[in-house]
Amino acid sequence: MNPDFYGDALTSPFWEAARRRALLIQRCRTCGEYQFYPRPFCLKCDADDLEWVRARGTGTVYAATTVRIQISPEFEPPYIVALVDLDEGPRILSNILAPACVIGQRVRVTWKDREPDPPLPVFEPVEEG
Repeated sequence: MNPDFYGDALTSPFWEAARRRALLIQRCRTCGEYQFYPRPFCLKCDADDLEWVRARGTGTVYAATTVRIQISPEFEPPYIVALVDLDEGPRILSNILAPACVIGQRVRVTWKDREPDPPLPVFEPVEEG
C-alpha cells in the first residue's frame, strides 16, 4: 500500500477496511448523522466526535454517465460512473459494473481488485425479486 496516499490518519480506516472488503462510512456520535467522504468534523452539527461504521453496502443510483475515453489504465472504456445514494444517507461516487444502469436502480457494493493497493468499492445492480 502506498503510505503517501492511503496512510493519512483521516482516511486510513476506510482503506484498511477496504482490504477486508468492508465499506466504512463515518457516523457522528453527537447527532447520529452519517457522512462520506471522511472529514474531521460532522457536516451537520460541527462535532468532532466521529466513528467509523460499516455501511450496509446498498443504495440507489442518483445520477450516472458512461465514460467513453481512456482516462486511466485501470478503467477500460466504456464504463459507468455514478453517484450512489447509500441507504444510510451519504452519496458516494463510484463505478457501476453493468453494461447500463438507470436512475433509481438499486445497487450493492462489490470490489475492484488493484494489487498492491486496496480494492476499490464499486457497485453492481441488485437483482429484483
